Amino acid sequence: MKLNHLDGLIAFWKVAEHRGFTTAAADLAVSPSALSQAIRQLETRLGVRLLNRTTRSVSLTEAGQAYLARIGPALGQVIDAGDELNVLQGRPSGTLRLNAARISIALVLRPLLDGFLRENPNVQLELTNDEGFINIVEKGFDAGIRFGESIDRDMVAVPIGGPVAIAVVASPEYLRRVPAPRHPDELVRHNCVRLRFAATGAIYKWEFEVDGRLVDYEVGGNLIISDTTFSLDAALEGIGLAYTFEQLARPHIQAKRLKRVLTAFSPTFPSFYLYYPSRHDQPSKLKALIEYVGRHKS
Repeated sequence: MKLNHLDGLIAFWKVAEHRGFTTAAADLAVSPSALSQAIRQLETRLGVRLLNRTTRSVSLTEAGQAYLARIGPALGQVIDAGDELNVLQGRPSGTLRLNAARISIALVLRPLLDGFLRENPNVQLELTNDEGFINIVEKGFDAGIRFGESIDRDMVAVPIGGPVAIAVVASPEYLRRVPAPRHPDELVRHNCVRLRFAATGAIYKWEFEVDGRLVDYEVGGNLIISDTTFSLDAALEGIGLAYTFEQLARPHIQAKRLKRVLTAFSPTFPSFYLYYPSRHDQPSKLKALIEYVGRHKS
Protein backbone atom coordinates (compact mmCIF):
# COMPACT_ATOMS: atom_id res chain seq x y z
CA MET A 1 0.00 0.00 0.00
CA LYS A 2 1.46 3.38 -1.02
CA LEU A 3 0.78 6.12 1.50
CA ASN A 4 -0.01 9.61 0.22
CA HIS A 5 0.59 12.95 1.97
CA LEU A 6 -2.52 12.76 4.14
CA ASP A 7 -1.71 9.15 5.01
CA GLY A 8 1.76 10.34 6.09
CA LEU A 9 0.11 12.64 8.62
CA ILE A 10 -2.11 9.81 9.81
CA ALA A 11 0.90 7.49 9.96
CA PHE A 12 2.74 9.93 12.25
CA TRP A 13 -0.38 10.41 14.36
CA LYS A 14 -0.84 6.66 14.82
CA VAL A 15 2.81 5.97 15.61
CA ALA A 16 2.70 8.76 18.20
CA GLU A 17 -0.50 7.29 19.67
CA HIS A 18 0.86 3.74 19.93
CA ARG A 19 4.49 4.71 20.63
CA GLY A 20 5.61 2.11 18.14
CA PHE A 21 5.52 1.08 14.48
CA THR A 22 4.26 -2.49 14.78
CA THR A 23 0.96 -1.76 16.51
CA ALA A 24 0.39 1.41 14.47
CA ALA A 25 0.99 -0.52 11.25
CA ALA A 26 -1.51 -3.17 12.33
CA ASP A 27 -4.04 -0.45 13.13
CA LEU A 28 -3.66 1.02 9.65
CA ALA A 29 -3.38 -2.39 7.91
CA VAL A 30 -0.02 -1.54 6.32
CA SER A 31 3.49 -2.89 6.80
CA PRO A 32 5.83 -1.27 9.37
CA SER A 33 8.30 -0.50 6.56
CA ALA A 34 5.62 1.36 4.57
CA LEU A 35 4.70 3.29 7.70
CA SER A 36 8.33 4.19 8.39
CA GLN A 37 8.82 5.33 4.80
CA ALA A 38 5.73 7.56 4.94
CA ILE A 39 6.98 9.26 8.11
CA ARG A 40 10.48 9.75 6.68
CA GLN A 41 8.91 11.42 3.63
CA LEU A 42 6.84 13.62 5.92
CA GLU A 43 9.94 14.59 7.93
CA THR A 44 11.75 15.40 4.65
CA ARG A 45 8.92 17.68 3.48
CA LEU A 46 8.82 19.43 6.84
CA GLY A 47 12.60 19.61 7.18
CA VAL A 48 12.53 18.44 10.79
CA ARG A 49 12.78 15.15 12.69
CA LEU A 50 9.50 14.21 14.36
CA LEU A 51 10.46 10.91 16.03
CA ASN A 52 13.41 9.52 17.94
CA ARG A 53 13.82 5.88 16.89
CA THR A 54 15.78 3.14 18.62
CA THR A 55 15.66 -0.61 18.16
CA ARG A 56 13.37 -0.89 21.21
CA SER A 57 11.34 2.30 21.42
CA VAL A 58 9.90 5.30 19.63
CA SER A 59 9.48 8.74 21.19
CA LEU A 60 8.50 12.19 19.98
CA THR A 61 11.08 14.90 19.48
CA GLU A 62 10.27 18.37 20.78
CA ALA A 63 9.26 19.35 17.25
CA GLY A 64 7.19 16.18 16.99
CA GLN A 65 5.32 17.00 20.19
CA ALA A 66 4.53 20.50 18.95
CA TYR A 67 3.43 19.21 15.53
CA LEU A 68 1.22 16.52 17.05
CA ALA A 69 -0.48 19.09 19.27
CA ARG A 70 -1.47 21.03 16.16
CA ILE A 71 -2.49 18.26 13.77
CA GLY A 72 -3.96 15.73 16.25
CA PRO A 73 -7.29 17.49 16.87
CA ALA A 74 -7.73 18.24 13.15
CA LEU A 75 -7.07 14.63 12.09
CA GLY A 76 -9.40 13.42 14.80
CA GLN A 77 -12.15 15.63 13.39
CA VAL A 78 -11.51 14.31 9.87
CA ILE A 79 -11.84 10.69 11.01
CA ASP A 80 -14.85 11.47 13.20
CA ALA A 81 -16.52 13.15 10.22
CA GLY A 82 -16.00 10.01 8.15
CA ASP A 83 -17.46 7.88 10.94
CA GLU A 84 -20.47 10.19 11.17
CA LEU A 85 -21.09 9.83 7.44
CA ASN A 86 -20.89 6.07 7.72
CA VAL A 87 -23.40 6.15 10.57
CA LEU A 88 -25.76 8.39 8.59
CA GLN A 89 -25.52 5.99 5.67
CA GLY A 90 -25.96 3.01 7.96
CA ARG A 91 -22.47 1.71 7.18
CA PRO A 92 -20.19 1.29 10.20
CA SER A 93 -16.77 0.55 8.73
CA GLY A 94 -13.09 0.11 9.46
CA THR A 95 -10.96 -2.32 11.46
CA LEU A 96 -12.35 -3.16 14.91
CA ARG A 97 -9.58 -4.58 17.12
CA LEU A 98 -10.70 -6.73 20.08
CA ASN A 99 -8.60 -8.35 22.79
CA ALA A 100 -10.03 -11.34 24.64
CA ALA A 101 -8.97 -14.45 26.54
CA ARG A 102 -9.54 -17.74 24.71
CA ILE A 103 -12.18 -18.79 27.23
CA SER A 104 -14.25 -15.64 26.71
CA ILE A 105 -14.02 -16.08 22.94
CA ALA A 106 -15.34 -19.62 23.24
CA LEU A 107 -18.12 -18.84 25.69
CA VAL A 108 -19.57 -15.49 24.67
CA LEU A 109 -18.00 -14.02 21.54
CA ARG A 110 -18.05 -16.90 19.06
CA PRO A 111 -21.89 -17.18 19.09
CA LEU A 112 -22.14 -13.47 18.15
CA LEU A 113 -19.52 -13.27 15.40
CA ASP A 114 -21.50 -14.48 12.40
CA GLY A 115 -24.52 -12.28 13.09
CA PHE A 116 -22.46 -9.16 13.82
CA LEU A 117 -20.31 -9.49 10.70
CA ARG A 118 -23.34 -10.18 8.49
CA GLU A 119 -25.05 -7.10 9.89
CA ASN A 120 -21.92 -4.95 9.47
CA PRO A 121 -20.21 -6.12 6.25
CA ASN A 122 -17.95 -3.04 6.07
CA VAL A 123 -16.40 -3.76 9.48
CA GLN A 124 -13.22 -5.83 9.55
CA LEU A 125 -12.91 -7.57 12.93
CA GLU A 126 -9.38 -8.29 14.15
CA LEU A 127 -9.52 -10.58 17.17
CA THR A 128 -6.44 -11.13 19.36
CA ASN A 129 -6.42 -14.04 21.79
CA ASP A 130 -4.59 -12.91 24.95
CA GLU A 131 -4.62 -14.70 28.32
CA GLY A 132 -3.02 -11.75 30.13
CA PHE A 133 -4.48 -8.49 31.37
CA ILE A 134 -3.28 -5.65 29.14
CA ASN A 135 -3.95 -1.94 28.72
CA ILE A 136 -6.13 -2.02 25.61
CA VAL A 137 -5.65 1.70 24.93
CA GLU A 138 -1.86 1.45 25.13
CA LYS A 139 -1.84 -1.59 22.83
CA GLY A 140 -4.16 -0.03 20.26
CA PHE A 141 -7.31 -2.11 20.82
CA ASP A 142 -10.81 -0.68 20.53
CA ALA A 143 -12.29 -2.97 23.18
CA GLY A 144 -11.72 -6.12 25.22
CA ILE A 145 -13.70 -8.94 26.82
CA ARG A 146 -12.92 -10.08 30.38
CA PHE A 147 -14.48 -10.84 33.75
CA GLY A 148 -15.57 -7.68 35.54
CA GLU A 149 -13.06 -8.07 38.38
CA SER A 150 -10.12 -7.75 35.97
CA ILE A 151 -11.28 -4.58 34.19
CA ASP A 152 -9.76 -1.20 35.03
CA ARG A 153 -12.19 1.18 36.73
CA ASP A 154 -11.73 3.90 34.11
CA MET A 155 -13.29 1.64 31.47
CA VAL A 156 -16.95 1.38 30.48
CA ALA A 157 -18.14 -2.24 30.81
CA VAL A 158 -21.34 -3.79 29.50
CA PRO A 159 -22.44 -7.41 30.12
CA ILE A 160 -21.97 -9.87 27.28
CA GLY A 161 -23.62 -13.25 27.79
CA GLY A 162 -25.32 -14.46 30.96
CA PRO A 163 -23.99 -15.82 34.28
CA VAL A 164 -21.40 -18.59 34.01
CA ALA A 165 -21.29 -21.66 36.23
CA ILE A 166 -18.09 -23.40 37.32
CA ALA A 167 -17.63 -27.15 37.01
CA VAL A 168 -14.85 -29.33 38.44
CA VAL A 169 -14.43 -32.38 36.25
CA ALA A 170 -12.26 -35.45 35.82
CA SER A 171 -12.20 -38.52 33.63
CA PRO A 172 -13.77 -41.76 34.89
CA GLU A 173 -10.32 -43.37 34.63
CA TYR A 174 -8.79 -40.76 36.96
CA LEU A 175 -11.61 -41.15 39.48
CA ARG A 176 -11.06 -44.91 39.51
CA ARG A 177 -7.50 -44.23 40.65
CA VAL A 178 -8.36 -41.47 43.14
CA PRO A 179 -11.78 -41.33 44.83
CA ALA A 180 -13.82 -38.21 43.99
CA PRO A 181 -13.53 -35.38 46.54
CA ARG A 182 -16.66 -34.73 48.59
CA HIS A 183 -15.47 -31.36 49.95
CA PRO A 184 -12.94 -28.79 48.64
CA ASP A 185 -10.74 -29.56 51.66
CA GLU A 186 -10.08 -32.97 50.08
CA LEU A 187 -8.41 -31.41 47.03
CA VAL A 188 -5.06 -31.74 48.82
CA ARG A 189 -5.16 -35.43 47.86
CA HIS A 190 -5.74 -34.70 44.17
CA ASN A 191 -3.75 -33.75 41.11
CA CYS A 192 -5.29 -30.46 39.96
CA VAL A 193 -4.61 -28.79 36.62
CA ARG A 194 -3.48 -25.30 37.57
CA LEU A 195 -3.55 -22.02 35.62
CA ARG A 196 -0.74 -19.46 35.69
CA PHE A 197 -1.57 -15.88 34.63
CA ALA A 198 0.90 -14.83 31.95
CA ALA A 199 0.90 -11.15 32.97
CA THR A 200 1.54 -11.59 36.71
CA GLY A 201 2.94 -15.11 37.03
CA ALA A 202 0.41 -15.85 39.78
CA ILE A 203 -1.31 -19.24 40.04
CA TYR A 204 -5.09 -19.02 40.00
CA LYS A 205 -6.76 -20.09 43.24
CA TRP A 206 -9.85 -22.25 42.85
CA GLU A 207 -12.95 -20.60 44.31
CA PHE A 208 -15.77 -22.51 45.99
CA GLU A 209 -18.95 -21.65 47.88
CA VAL A 210 -18.49 -22.97 51.39
CA ASP A 211 -21.02 -22.14 54.12
CA GLY A 212 -22.51 -19.36 52.02
CA ARG A 213 -19.30 -17.55 51.13
CA LEU A 214 -16.59 -17.76 48.49
CA VAL A 215 -13.40 -19.42 49.69
CA ASP A 216 -10.10 -19.53 47.78
CA TYR A 217 -8.16 -22.80 47.67
CA GLU A 218 -4.50 -23.12 46.71
CA VAL A 219 -4.49 -26.45 44.91
CA GLY A 220 -1.55 -28.64 43.96
CA GLY A 221 -0.74 -30.57 40.83
CA ASN A 222 2.04 -31.49 38.43
CA LEU A 223 0.62 -29.65 35.40
CA ILE A 224 0.50 -25.85 35.10
CA ILE A 225 -1.03 -24.26 31.99
CA SER A 226 -1.44 -20.74 30.60
CA ASP A 227 -4.27 -21.50 28.14
CA THR A 228 -7.62 -21.51 29.93
CA THR A 229 -9.19 -24.01 27.54
CA PHE A 230 -6.46 -26.64 27.82
CA SER A 231 -7.58 -27.79 31.28
CA LEU A 232 -10.43 -29.75 29.67
CA ASP A 233 -8.00 -31.57 27.38
CA ALA A 234 -5.87 -32.48 30.39
CA ALA A 235 -8.90 -33.80 32.27
CA LEU A 236 -9.96 -35.88 29.26
CA GLU A 237 -6.48 -37.41 29.20
CA GLY A 238 -6.91 -38.50 32.82
CA ILE A 239 -4.22 -36.21 34.21
CA GLY A 240 -6.33 -34.82 37.02
CA LEU A 241 -9.14 -32.51 38.06
CA ALA A 242 -9.95 -29.47 35.92
CA TYR A 243 -11.61 -26.26 37.11
CA THR A 244 -13.54 -24.96 34.12
CA PHE A 245 -16.86 -23.59 32.95
CA GLU A 246 -19.87 -25.90 32.99
CA GLN A 247 -20.91 -24.77 29.50
CA LEU A 248 -17.64 -26.03 28.02
CA ALA A 249 -17.62 -29.26 30.00
CA ARG A 250 -21.30 -30.14 29.41
CA PRO A 251 -20.87 -32.05 26.09
CA HIS A 252 -18.14 -34.22 27.63
CA ILE A 253 -20.22 -34.83 30.76
CA GLN A 254 -23.23 -35.84 28.67
CA ALA A 255 -21.05 -38.19 26.62
CA LYS A 256 -19.70 -39.67 29.89
CA ARG A 257 -16.13 -38.76 28.97
CA LEU A 258 -15.97 -36.60 32.10
CA LYS A 259 -17.63 -36.70 35.49
CA ARG A 260 -18.49 -33.65 37.53
CA VAL A 261 -17.47 -33.43 41.21
CA LEU A 262 -17.98 -30.91 44.03
CA THR A 263 -21.18 -29.71 42.33
CA ALA A 264 -22.69 -28.44 45.59
CA PHE A 265 -19.68 -26.18 46.16
CA SER A 266 -19.18 -24.89 42.60
CA PRO A 267 -20.03 -21.18 42.24
CA THR A 268 -21.77 -19.21 39.50
CA PHE A 269 -20.16 -15.92 38.48
CA PRO A 270 -21.62 -12.85 36.75
CA SER A 271 -21.28 -12.55 33.00
CA PHE A 272 -18.23 -11.55 31.00
CA TYR A 273 -18.05 -7.89 29.99
CA LEU A 274 -17.30 -6.02 26.81
CA TYR A 275 -15.20 -3.05 27.92
CA TYR A 276 -13.82 0.01 26.17
CA PRO A 277 -12.39 3.49 26.94
CA SER A 278 -14.84 5.95 28.44
CA ARG A 279 -14.81 8.39 25.53
CA HIS A 280 -17.89 10.35 24.54
CA ASP A 281 -17.37 9.97 20.80
CA GLN A 282 -17.04 6.29 19.94
CA PRO A 283 -16.15 5.22 16.38
CA SER A 284 -19.09 3.84 14.45
CA LYS A 285 -17.59 0.32 14.29
CA LEU A 286 -17.40 0.12 18.09
CA LYS A 287 -20.85 1.65 18.51
CA ALA A 288 -22.20 -1.05 16.21
CA LEU A 289 -20.68 -3.82 18.36
CA ILE A 290 -21.93 -2.27 21.61
CA GLU A 291 -25.43 -1.96 20.15
CA TYR A 292 -25.35 -5.53 18.80
CA VAL A 293 -24.24 -6.95 22.16
CA GLY A 294 -27.04 -5.02 23.85
CA ARG A 295 -29.60 -6.64 21.55
CA HIS A 296 -28.25 -10.15 22.09
CA LYS A 297 -27.82 -10.43 25.84
CA SER A 298 -28.48 -13.93 27.13
